[in-house]
Amino acid sequence: MSTAALKRWPSWLLLLGVAIALILVGTLRDGGARSENDRIDGITKRIACPVCSGESVFESRNAASVNIQNKVEDLVRAGTLSDGEIIASIQKESSVQLLLVPKRTGFDALAWALPVAAGVVAFAGLGLAFRKWTRADDAVPTDDDRAIVEAARQADSEQAT
Repeated sequence: MSTAALKRWPSWLLLLGVAIALILVGTLRDGGARSENDRIDGITKRIACPVCSGESVFESRNAASVNIQNKVEDLVRAGTLSDGEIIASIQKESSVQLLLVPKRTGFDALAWALPVAAGVVAFAGLGLAFRKWTRADDAVPTDDDRAIVEAARQADSEQAT
């Protein structure tokens, strides 16, 4: 491995470290204290309307969604359950899947992590491919390459005469 290649590895490792740090900060950061209304809005945005397709309980004005909104509001105002526990209790009462977004833990976290990992691998692969292509253009011809070119020139000159 050449010294130029060795000098490039720390920058790639730094880039990978920064990407991982940004992903961790984005997924683990806490927004701080929230009001009850903020909690209610946040929870109802994560729950799907059981009747409407592609809408959250927050957006829908369907009677079923309004009932869920009221239940969430009552549970938040009671102050005994966390957001995850409220969502779990509402999910337990329903016979259909109500989560719009997967949980950030366990197997469901793969729904978030796999696309990011695929993007990082794709960009790294493109970077390596571009580097290989530019190195191929910068290659110094060998004696065998020169011999092949010389033979082709002689063959062309013999055909011309």
